Amino acid sequence: MRVARAQHENESAWVLHARAYRETSLIVEAFGRSVGRVALVARGAKRPRSELHGLLQAFQPLALTWTGAGEMKTLVKAEWTGGAALPSGAALLSAFYLNELLLKLLPREDPHPELWDAYADSIRALGERGNRVDRAAQAGVLRSFELTLLAELGYAMTLTREGDSGAPIDPGRSYHYAIDRGPLAHLAEPLPEWPPVRGSTLIALASGSYPDPDTAAEAKRLMRRVLDHYLEHRWIFSRRIVQDLAALDGEGDAA
Repeated sequence: MRVARAQHENESAWVLHARAYRETSLIVEAFGRSVGRVALVARGAKRPRSELHGLLQAFQPLALTWTGAGEMKTLVKAEWTGGAALPSGAALLSAFYLNELLLKLLPREDPHPELWDAYADSIRALGERGNRVDRAAQAGVLRSFELTLLAELGYAMTLTREGDSGAPIDPGRSYHYAIDRGPLAHLAEPLPEWPPVRGSTLIALASGSYPDPDTAAEAKRLMRRVLDHYLEHRWIFSRRIVQDLAALDGEGDAA
């Protein structure tokens, strides 16, 4: 029998999602540094004696080898490359949120090495916090990744200059954010889909530094509105779980 030539060997990758396929196999959505998002069939991976058993877990750095030229490849080998702590607690839910964004916004086999690096840095930052709930720090990690994701997809946000005049953002002024134009001032009748935002919040997003909870909360609201636009209002399940848990705790959520 002819053996298919390996199309990729030892690709640095992360598992975004895995689901059961037939009795013993898995279909895996992986994010590779040089290939982007790729779909893989991991045959026999659910068998206890399979070399793939237990390896195809989210938030663990892997080296993957697969064969095939179609949309669905066949996973041949997976190796854990180590060096990352698994996010836990609230940080784990934030990590699932990042995975959902990639699954719903990133086309398959569209390479984005800088986005891959940003994802790896984000997962490691969330993992380093262990069980400690630091919502402000988690929110900073998420906002940075969201901005990188949008920029890599060609939807970079304008944060430091007004979208109509090109003037520098005034931290003391209020704006409405037009998703296709950027922050706009002096609008007699802004459209309902253009969320209001303070200039100081736009500057905080651009710098990645949030001086107070109100600024962080407004930055989160703006990013939700912008992402919902590109998601075409598809549901982000991990975001809802985070919101529900935060409501029980009486605290704000990061996602």
